[in-house]
Amino acid sequence: MVRFFSHLVRQNVRRCVPSIRGQYLPRQYQPILHMRSLHDEVPSEDLDRDSHEDPYAQHSNNNPLLKEAPQGPLVEDTDIPIFFRTKTQSSFDNAFRFPAPTPPMHYEPDKVVYIQGFLRKRKDVGSRMTFCDVDLGRTYPEVQIVSTWEEEGSYQHVAHQDLKTISPHSPITAMGTLKKSEKTSGSEDSTKQRFDLKLRHIKALNTFPKDIIVTKDALWPPKFRHLQLRFDPDLRDRLRFRSSIQFELTKQLMSRGFVNIETPLLFKSTPEGAREFLVPTRRPGYAYALTQSPQQYKQILMAGGIEKYFQFAKCFRDEDHRADRQPEFTQLDLEMSFASGTDVINNVSKVIEKLFNHNKCFAKGADGKSYIVYSENEVESLKENPASFSRFGFQHNAGNMVHMKYKDAMDQYGTDKPDLRIKTPWMSPIHQITSGHGSLFHEFVPQLTTLRNFSIEGVKLRLGQTPDAARKFMKNFMNNLPSTLNLTPGCTPAVFVYDSKLPLNGFSDLGEEGASVIERMSSSTWPKCVDGDIIVMHARKTGRHVGGSTDLGRLRTALYAAGVKTGFIPADRSLQFLWVHSFPLFTPDDGKDPGQGGAAGFSATHHPFTAPQTAKDVDLLTKGNPLAARGDSYDLVVNGIEIGGGSRRIHVAELQQYIMKDVLQMSNARIADFAHLLEALRAGCPPHAGFALGFDRLVTVMFDLPSIRDVMAFPKTNKGEDVMVGSPSKVTPEQEQLYHIAQHPRFKKKSQSAGGKAEAKQQPEAETETSNPAADSTTVASQEPAPTPEENPEETKILEQPTEEEEAAKVK
Repeated sequence: MVRFFSHLVRQNVRRCVPSIRGQYLPRQYQPILHMRSLHDEVPSEDLDRDSHEDPYAQHSNNNPLLKEAPQGPLVEDTDIPIFFRTKTQSSFDNAFRFPAPTPPMHYEPDKVVYIQGFLRKRKDVGSRMTFCDVDLGRTYPEVQIVSTWEEEGSYQHVAHQDLKTISPHSPITAMGTLKKSEKTSGSEDSTKQRFDLKLRHIKALNTFPKDIIVTKDALWPPKFRHLQLRFDPDLRDRLRFRSSIQFELTKQLMSRGFVNIETPLLFKSTPEGAREFLVPTRRPGYAYALTQSPQQYKQILMAGGIEKYFQFAKCFRDEDHRADRQPEFTQLDLEMSFASGTDVINNVSKVIEKLFNHNKCFAKGADGKSYIVYSENEVESLKENPASFSRFGFQHNAGNMVHMKYKDAMDQYGTDKPDLRIKTPWMSPIHQITSGHGSLFHEFVPQLTTLRNFSIEGVKLRLGQTPDAARKFMKNFMNNLPSTLNLTPGCTPAVFVYDSKLPLNGFSDLGEEGASVIERMSSSTWPKCVDGDIIVMHARKTGRHVGGSTDLGRLRTALYAAGVKTGFIPADRSLQFLWVHSFPLFTPDDGKDPGQGGAAGFSATHHPFTAPQTAKDVDLLTKGNPLAARGDSYDLVVNGIEIGGGSRRIHVAELQQYIMKDVLQMSNARIADFAHLLEALRAGCPPHAGFALGFDRLVTVMFDLPSIRDVMAFPKTNKGEDVMVGSPSKVTPEQEQLYHIAQHPRFKKKSQSAGGKAEAKQQPEAETETSNPAADSTTVASQEPAPTPEENPEETKILEQPTEEEEAAKVK
């Protein structure tokens, strides 16, 4: 019996093989016949013939939709594939009957090929000639359809008529003979080959509607993201670029012994520091939490003996929506056992260096845009054509990255994400000029600040302009201060323009002694003042740095950006990498983020699993000065943008529990949320450290774009909505009932009529504390879990209605 069925399968395969044109064999037949492209076996001059039995021919006589083409004199073709022989055909048939396209490596002059793509606008030259470009995709050569005919009723005549009936932007399949085009490539990529296709047959696979108006500079709203993907080649190239970068990073990490392991997305609610999304379940009072990051899972992997782990992980956080934030994003997550923070920094630095030296992936053009490079020929062509691509690859310092402490970054640049392109002679670092009310500027201090304990800091901006032009620049800047600067109330920046024609060179408001202080300031980072120099002074509260930036730091960055925008400062398109380390282990609560919910008044700067940097920092924890302790954490910054961060983890369960209970003063219920992690650490977990690279931000920086939404296929808006699909959507009453999210009024009414008012029992105190983090952070589920059936039997009678079978059984 087995031999009989095997014989039938082999016979059917042999019958089908001669009739397949330019297609790969179905997968189920690959074990019987070696998979080979039939383009390699069928001569090019016979590609448009179909002298063998067609697999669809047995159905053509009985299908009224498949009518033969009008009979007439044939110029070249005596027989063609049945797909092109049919005069009319349904969309359903079109979806399955079109021939496979010819691979791009087989594109040669005088060769017959099949193509598939989107038709562009048609250009008619008289009644017997038509030109039309076809979008075949980035990996194919450029093809222009050339349709001509000489004799009525010929296949060329029929194809010419069919071409004129197809609306632009419709998907088509066509067949013809390639000719070398004399026209140069019209695209930005001058390395592409260009062919003319002498049309023999063409058919539309679908129709593009006429009510959608497509113009060259059309701006598609988020609702029509699919149209933006179709008609914005730059967006498609960015997505291809993103894919190539992901492949290259994967290759580099796997060559270093990292193992790609997927971790669950459905986790539990734990107070790691950010608000999270909850996913309700049909189990009353229970919900999943979407992972903020795979942090706890990857630490458990280290305890489980996995030496090196990585994955491109989806992360979910209910954060304020900004240009560089999304409720869901992708990060390259990695962890190493028996490693320190220095080991992780060295590995990541080498991977980044390899990535940016991978010239086959991308190149940056003279216009500042990034382009994808696919082949060695394109690489060599770009090198030989510097006029088209003035910068092959990126200028970067990835091979020799700068390292800087958090305190130094805040002192010199006023931010923990310094942009190293902002430097002298255009912009100086921050210099402390004087401190306190007893300074030389005591008469000027009331105009600067109302603070009691403060220091006065300053920066110098040199635009290379006259004093009058500099004053005009600063007037426009101060009149249009960005709202995102969020300057401290009670502190006003003071602006001076150096002008040798004015008394005290423009510093008369500071008095003679104060002006002399500014005059005497001179160093490698603060060059001696010349006409047109702008000095900005600002007061800052003395004490330890807190947060990610200072007022003057934000002003400094905004001033430099305004100088570049006006053209006074040349734009620097290089990529400057920087490692910032030695962050404070804890940060005072500001009320914006939930933190860990402890009673100490501060929360972990990165997350509560970060290890103290030295033994001295551990002593600070035990001696009651935790805000002075530093963590062994580090951030990777590029051009003022943090693209990743990591730390050495606490691998000893006793120290982890001490920080949670005694330092952060978390409740026992919240500490119990981390019982799984504490148990893993207790089981002899090795020392380990890790890192998470913001993959969306990395690609955004490479393209020098303002928002990560420009490198995502389907991003969310500033409100966290996907307008195209309409998410998030409202919860229906049935879903509320099924997932116990909230009690709908109609169910409450039924409950009262069935058994009177039912009061839910109060949850025990420990359970209430456990559920609070989820209640504070949820954006999906309700704040209070629904009562269990045991707690509210009357309501259960209403919510759990008997089935039809149960009713029938009762009646019976």
